[in-house]
Amino acid sequence: MIPADVRGIVLAAVGTIVAGVGTRVAAQLPSFEHGTLVVLNKQAATANIIDVGSKQILATLPTGIGPHEVALSHDGRVAVTTNYGARAPGNSLTVINVPGRHVVRTIDLGRYQRPHGIAFLPGDSIAAVTSETARAIVLVRIADGTIVRTVSTEADGSHMLAMIGDGSRIYTSDGQSNSVTALSVTASDPMQAFPVPSRPEAITVTARGDEVWVGSNGEGTVSVIVTATGTVRGKLEGFGWPYRILITPDSRLAVIPDLQKHQIRIVDRASIRELAVLDMPGTGPQGVALSGDGRILYVSLSREDRVAAIDLQSYEVIGHFDTGSGPDGIAYSSMIVAQ
Repeated sequence: MIPADVRGIVLAAVGTIVAGVGTRVAAQLPSFEHGTLVVLNKQAATANIIDVGSKQILATLPTGIGPHEVALSHDGRVAVTTNYGARAPGNSLTVINVPGRHVVRTIDLGRYQRPHGIAFLPGDSIAAVTSETARAIVLVRIADGTIVRTVSTEADGSHMLAMIGDGSRIYTSDGQSNSVTALSVTASDPMQAFPVPSRPEAITVTARGDEVWVGSNGEGTVSVIVTATGTVRGKLEGFGWPYRILITPDSRLAVIPDLQKHQIRIVDRASIRELAVLDMPGTGPQGVALSGDGRILYVSLSREDRVAAIDLQSYEVIGHFDTGSGPDGIAYSSMIVAQ
C-alpha cells in the first residue's frame, strides 16, 4: 500500500475561417496574468523558472541529461524533472525548490532507466514515474529519494502516464506494445490493457477517469477510450505527431500540439469535434500547460527556444517567453516567485 500522503485558424464551431489569427501577437500578456512557469530545456539540460507577469527568467538550473517532463506540486513549491538521457539512458530525477530557485537534490533511480512520464500523487510527497526499460511505474518519495514501491506495466516502452484526480488509477502509453495499460497504485484492482494504434505516446485522462485520450504516432491519430469498457468512442485523424494532449479542468476542451505539422488543434471534448487549428509554422510545439483560471495555454516551442501564450477564448497568440535550448516539458503555478 502507498501512504495516503502519497492540439489561418479554422473556427468549425461557427463555420467561419479567420485567416492569420495565429500570427497576430499582442505586445504583452493581459495585465491580470501572473504566476510562474517551470520549463525544461531538453538540449541544454536545464530548467528555467520564469515569472509570467514580467516575462523574465528568474533562474536557470541544471538538470540531468535530456530532461523531458516536469511535475509540479499543487502549491507550486516543488518541481521534479525526469532525466530521460540522450544516447545513454538516464536514470535520475531532479528536485527543484521553485520559490528558492535552487536544486534540492538529484534522485538516482538505479536500474529504473529512461524515466519519462511523472505525476504527483495526492499529498505531493510521492511521485509516480515511468521507467521504459524496466516496464514499470516507480513510486518515489521526493523528500529523500526512497523508492517506495514499483508496479509492473507488463508492457514494452511504457513512456508517458496519466493519473485520475484521486490518484487511484494510472494509465500508461506503451509505445512498443501498442497498448494503454491501466494500473491501480493501491494494488487491489486488476491491471487492464487496451489495444491502440501503433506507437502510442501522448496520453491524458479526464478528472473523473471515465475517458482516456491517447495519441498514436504511427498512424497520426488520437483515440478516445471509455475506460469502463475499453471501447473507442471516437477518433481524430490527420496528425503528423500528436505530441501531447491536455484536457481543460472543466472537461470542455482537448488541446493537442502537433509537433510535425507545427499546429495546435483544439477539440470539443464531448463531441470530439475540432473547433480550431492554430498554424505555427516552424515552431515545433511540444509541451502544454494551463494558467490557473484555464484561460491561457502555454506551449513550449522547441524550434524557437521560447514558450507561446495562447488565449483559449480568442485562439490568439498573445505573448512569448524566452527559454533555453530545446524547451519541452512545462508546468504552470499561480504562485509568484520573488524576484
